[in-house]
Amino acid sequence: MSSENDSLNRFSSAVRQLIHRFSDLKKENGELLVAIEERDKKISELEQKLTQAHHDYNSLKMARMVEVTDGDVEAAKKRIAGLIREVNKCITLLNEQ
Repeated sequence: MSSENDSLNRFSSAVRQLIHRFSDLKKENGELLVAIEERDKKISELEQKLTQAHHDYNSLKMARMVEVTDGDVEAAKKRIAGLIREVNKCITLLNEQ
């Protein structure tokens, strides 16, 4: 009977250890699930920020292109005005001869 009690005690002890280990693992699993959820939220926020940054970058790039184009237009207008003045001078010289 003593060997049966020893076996039963060892079995009971092993079951208690398994239950305790299960409880610990269940708690750890819950913590990990919370951590995963927080990371997913963080990833989602970062993806939104990245999308906004891409949008802002494209807007700034377009604005810069328009600014450069406007500057080029002004320079071209000045150059054309200068060429027109030179042509007018030439026409005036030809008319005087």
